[in-house]
Amino acid sequence: MFKLLAHRPLFRCALLMFQEEFALRLSAKPGDELYCRLSVNTQLLARVSQLMKVGRNNFRPPPKVESRVVRIEPRNPPPPVNFVEWDGLVRLAFNRKNKTLHAEFTNNKVLEMFGANLKTWCSLNSVPYPEPAPDMKAIVEGVLTETGMSGKRASKLDLDDFLALLNAFNKAGIHFA
Repeated sequence: MFKLLAHRPLFRCALLMFQEEFALRLSAKPGDELYCRLSVNTQLLARVSQLMKVGRNNFRPPPKVESRVVRIEPRNPPPPVNFVEWDGLVRLAFNRKNKTLHAEFTNNKVLEMFGANLKTWCSLNSVPYPEPAPDMKAIVEGVLTETGMSGKRASKLDLDDFLALLNAFNKAGIHFA
């Protein structure tokens, strides 16, 4: 799916048939059971609409699953977001989509990753690493409190919430790639 959306030059629209559950994931909304990382990333890059259901009896031999035809229209121009950072944030948030963001982002392994990412980002951008090392947990808690997302869950956030969160993390010096 992401190779298709990364294709250049951009296509006007694509009509594709997928297994029903995958097709429903593409267009799932916040709060839906099927809402996941795939939903968020696809909806950032394209508009997805369900066109029709295709029953298993339309095939020989009939498969064990139902299918759906989906229309995908890439957003032109694409949103001005660093997709690698975006995907890092969304991947982390949906690691356990029903945990609060505070619990997910203040996990010790995640905080260590943020520290390592800061070192890498500083070296790639010729910025001196701050001494003493910043307290990542305090920075993360500050960002989550400032954005009002500390007690929220990834499964309930929409695109605008994720964009605001990514922007706030980047302003605070936390990077996901």
